[in-house]
Amino acid sequence: MKTPTISLILLLILACSLAASAAGDLLQCLSTKFDNYSSISNVVYTTRNSSYTSILEHTIYNLRFDTESTPKPQVIITPEHESQIPPVVHCAKKAGLEVRIRSGGHDAEGLSYVSRVPFVVIDLIKLNEITVDAAAKTAWVGAGATIGSLYYRIAEKSPVLAFPAGGCLTLGAGGHFGGGGYGLLMRKYGLAADNVIDARIVDVNGRILDRKLMGEDLFWAIRGGGAASFGVVVAWKVQLVDVPEKVTIFRVDRTLEQNATQIVHRWQYVAPSIDKELFIDVMISRPSTAQSPANRTVLVSFIALYLGGVDTLLPLMQRTFPGLGLKRENCNETSWVESTLGINGFPIENLQILLNITQPKGYSKQKSNYVKKPIPKQGFEGIWEKFYKDEAMDGLTFLLQPYGGRMAEISESAIPFPHRGGNLYLITHLINWGEESARDSESYVRWSRRIEDYLTPYVSSNPREAYLNYRDLDIGVNNVVGETSYKQASVWGRKYFKNNFDRLVRVKTMVDPGNFFRNEQSIPPLRSKWKKGE
Repeated sequence: MKTPTISLILLLILACSLAASAAGDLLQCLSTKFDNYSSISNVVYTTRNSSYTSILEHTIYNLRFDTESTPKPQVIITPEHESQIPPVVHCAKKAGLEVRIRSGGHDAEGLSYVSRVPFVVIDLIKLNEITVDAAAKTAWVGAGATIGSLYYRIAEKSPVLAFPAGGCLTLGAGGHFGGGGYGLLMRKYGLAADNVIDARIVDVNGRILDRKLMGEDLFWAIRGGGAASFGVVVAWKVQLVDVPEKVTIFRVDRTLEQNATQIVHRWQYVAPSIDKELFIDVMISRPSTAQSPANRTVLVSFIALYLGGVDTLLPLMQRTFPGLGLKRENCNETSWVESTLGINGFPIENLQILLNITQPKGYSKQKSNYVKKPIPKQGFEGIWEKFYKDEAMDGLTFLLQPYGGRMAEISESAIPFPHRGGNLYLITHLINWGEESARDSESYVRWSRRIEDYLTPYVSSNPREAYLNYRDLDIGVNNVVGETSYKQASVWGRKYFKNNFDRLVRVKTMVDPGNFFRNEQSIPPLRSKWKKGE
């Protein structure tokens, strides 16, 4: 290995000193913005604070972005009130620091807490208040609140109200709603973002704006367009939806020996067109019994939520999907809030779990695609082969989420999230590996790309659509630190937003022309020196 040159060493020292200087400038600026700096000192963490590392790592779930070489923020701010955020925005600009905004830490590529230039993290974890108005069927949700806590607070007020957000209960509302937010109620009620009716955002000028003050263009953009491109959303007002007192959940597992290939092939025709009260998704994994080369099989799990009782569900399934062989003993009638636990394999009797769930940490890489035509049986057989590779030993999962129903009724341009009619389902492949394989992380990432290549003939094209909340930096990778041009951004922008990308760029140009709120896949403003398509 070559010895670093003196000039390179000096450059690294200079970079570190500049970063330290920027952090000092930020803190000095903040001290002038508050009459009593001690009033916020308990929410400001620098690398010298003993709690810095625990605060940073608390909601980092993907350990690919928690290594010694991962760039760390100069300062972490955990505001306890929205009024503490405008001074941070002002002072970060003055100190020349980028801002990253974190609400839950599920960021697939770590963009909410990693940057390649000196930066500060605004962690919204303490802005987690939830206020439910059961009479009006609305709720205000702090951006740092988890989806599980939202479900719990709704259930406190009413057994027949719900909200169509994610099945993963540790998601933070901020990023989840801002990127769209799908879940088991989406075929009935659409996405979380479809049901947002107001919001509070701190803009680049430090103003705290609600829907009326921000205007309809910005309100449109933050619901599914990636809110962190436009400001710091501190709270969302959502429209709650009606559910029956009793719903039914089930899980049916089938292996290849139990005709899983035929059943999942048929699922493609049934799940997107069946009654919108029924959501049946598919999880494909490798059972522990398949570890031996002599016992090669795949486990296909059909997991469902039905907004009704089992006596109505069984004849519906017999008419439309008899090949699954659903039986009464596979089903469990619960309240809706209990179903959110049961679907995840938790005991439904203890709702307090919704407030205390801990997300497991690990190494992972995921990619998403949209399927518009049923995949042939031989296409699935090729997927099964992926589960027999050595890389699958740690954990490979395919998730198939059906569309149709309400998702097909909403216009592509209603909000920035464009994946509506014409899509049968979202297909995601997720690779997990453990600490013992951490040094081989790049090999797992490359394997994920090979799986992506395999799927090419079976998924959407021109553009090859992808889901924003499953960010993938393999799409339109920008290796240059600094500004992203319209042309660079449109590579991934078309995949995430299709024709809505141009409107997002116009809104960005209007509200943040200096591109202060940015990351590797944020919406860029148009520059006067740029020509569209440059």
